[in-house]
Amino acid sequence: MNAATVLVERRGPVAVLTLNRPEVLNAVNSALASELGAALELLDRDPGLRVGVITGAGRAFCAGADLKALAAGEPVHDPAHEDRGFAGIVHHPVRKPLIAAVDGIAYGGGTEIVLACDLVVAGEEARFGLPEVARGLLAGAGGLIRLPRQIPARAAMEAALTGEPFSAAAAKDWHLVNRLVPHGRALPEALLLAERIAANAPLSVQAGKRLVRAATGGTPDAELWEMNAEFCTRLLAGQDAEEGMRAFAERRSPVWQGR
Repeated sequence: MNAATVLVERRGPVAVLTLNRPEVLNAVNSALASELGAALELLDRDPGLRVGVITGAGRAFCAGADLKALAAGEPVHDPAHEDRGFAGIVHHPVRKPLIAAVDGIAYGGGTEIVLACDLVVAGEEARFGLPEVARGLLAGAGGLIRLPRQIPARAAMEAALTGEPFSAAAAKDWHLVNRLVPHGRALPEALLLAERIAANAPLSVQAGKRLVRAATGGTPDAELWEMNAEFCTRLLAGQDAEEGMRAFAERRSPVWQGR
């Protein structure tokens, strides 16, 4: 029986999804794409899970697509869910927050997985980059679309045209990385961040994620304000809003129901 290419671990309301092909620096093949997509679907459907953390086994986060598999004519996508895109994530709409915990390299598709997440915690030795141009390929899994939206345009252009990697420190300066930590501490710090998010009202968190993503994705202001009003009305009528206000008045921690 083949070992799982994505390990799924529940830590209370947090799902830790570990890319598990360390012998090839967690390069993405068809099995990994299928299993990561399925894990994200589980995260979204399980009411007991509120945040996902994606990390890599061994000394890398992800080296991108498995080029040996590609050269052999093998697919690196999930044939059953091509709509989810590279690694089962880049076109996969996930309502709940995703945090990338990056130690080691995140090149090519690895960077594109990071860009598809909502928050990034990186170790000081982490490195990012889109080297596809050096191999006659294109960073076609969202790298050339999302990177200019998440770092300064000139920095994104240099990364796209040279294929040269950039450091975690540079990524932090460009606000691609939320938290920069000592090497080996990315996952523990990401879990602390995930627990802080999971303590909040889950529907409020999901609405916040949708609005911020829409705003940074170029959605027109008129549509954004309509979304904003809809979410405000829906949340205010829900049980969690009532519970949150009651808990505040009673000076206790709220007990969220996700309703």
